[in-house]
Amino acid sequence: MKTIAPGSIRRILTALIVAALSAAGANAAPSRGDTTSPSASTADHAKFEQLNKTFETGPEVTQACLSCHTEAAKQIHTTTHWTWDYVNPETGQRLGKMNVVNNFCISAAPNIQQCSSCHVGYGWSKAAYDFTSEENVDCLVCHDTTGEYSRAQLRTTGKRKPKLKKFAQNVGKTSRQTCGTCHFSGGGGKAVKHGDIDPSLNHPDMFIDVHMDADGLNFTCAICHASDAHAVAGSRYAPEAKDTHGVDIPGRDDRSRASCESCHGLTPHESAGDGDKLNDHTDRVACQTCHIPTYSRGGFASKMWWDWSEAGRFNADGSPVVEHDANGHETYNAKKGSFVWQKDVVPEYVWFNGQVRYTLVGDPIDPSGIVPVNTFEGGPDDPDSRIWPVKVMRGKQPYDTGSKALVAVKTTGKEGYWKTFDWASAIDTGMRAVNASYSGDFGFVETTMTWPITHMVAPVEDIPCGATNATAPTAGSPHSAVSTCRAGTPSVGSR
Repeated sequence: MKTIAPGSIRRILTALIVAALSAAGANAAPSRGDTTSPSASTADHAKFEQLNKTFETGPEVTQACLSCHTEAAKQIHTTTHWTWDYVNPETGQRLGKMNVVNNFCISAAPNIQQCSSCHVGYGWSKAAYDFTSEENVDCLVCHDTTGEYSRAQLRTTGKRKPKLKKFAQNVGKTSRQTCGTCHFSGGGGKAVKHGDIDPSLNHPDMFIDVHMDADGLNFTCAICHASDAHAVAGSRYAPEAKDTHGVDIPGRDDRSRASCESCHGLTPHESAGDGDKLNDHTDRVACQTCHIPTYSRGGFASKMWWDWSEAGRFNADGSPVVEHDANGHETYNAKKGSFVWQKDVVPEYVWFNGQVRYTLVGDPIDPSGIVPVNTFEGGPDDPDSRIWPVKVMRGKQPYDTGSKALVAVKTTGKEGYWKTFDWASAIDTGMRAVNASYSGDFGFVETTMTWPITHMVAPVEDIPCGATNATAPTAGSPHSAVSTCRAGTPSVGSR
């Protein structure tokens, strides 16, 4: 009886899974990010009687959707896309956009009218909001396939009404661009928050991402971020640092493909040559550490530094100062302070076991040093830890000098800093919005915020790994990271 080598079995399984997932993507209705695929849906929504009418509002479209998809809104109501609230079962911290602070836009809760433009519901403009309303769920923001749906246009329609009937009749599976409507512009602009998620992923080539290559595998986000009852796999608040489940097979999967191991297995390298030695690394080195050598390499620079303490400069005529560099990147804005942007960035590397601890409003800080807004936990002696590539966002933001804690700030609206340029009142208003005490005295402190790098997987020929037994690794390379982290010291440096 002829036996099959383990490496061949891995190749066959991976090929079958990739083929199946690619076919699933091809069967989606034509959508932004994969517009060449013909529709293979069993339903033509243009023929549905309840969609063949003029809609005046978004909630009217949702009511029509719910006449068939009766449980969809109830499912959405249980997800963090809807609640913006999440309690980490391991740390007990209450997280989600409504509870955390960050070092780019600072805080969402006091600025809900602006920030809720990326909420999957209609009409959230004040703290009081009906989270039980099914018709408030916006089906179109995720399922539009025309590429023309605009939440901003719905909010300020003017004389030209949105083509809601057209959108309702042309719904389908999610696409890279429907997800990217919010995620590619996280943090208030394109490529601000995430170094590995930006508009270049709408139509990338293989050198930007081998999985999302528009002329290749053409993966949509949902291929990996699979959903179950509208709950999407993959969480920034409770990420999976080490998948020990391996290849997901129907009937024996963990309902999540948001890891490399879900398709490639726990020993992804061929046994021949250096494969066995590379497989020895997989329990301690995340796949992304080697396979994403740089991020922000699709033409969009990522914001790496945001200094709010420098905000508030005006020209001689009283107009706010705005400055740009030679590449058109905004480097100063009187409303927001100063910025530094970078392209083709080599990640920093940390030990990570999947636990992320946040510094929340009211938590004590040491303003004499650099304050981590979030901390990736783990270490070389932790068997659940791996070496991970990360983007570290750095900057300066306001804090309460009396209580020595980070603060929430009202930046938008008539009471916000962008209108008043008054930090004292903006902080006071922001803290009242989140029901937190404020001493009345403020200063600025340098902070860091860490984000895992998981997208922009490079072709194998672009991985600068060299020989596996290299004795002099290049500074900043994955080998350098492994050498540094083996010693127990993450390679996260200072600005």
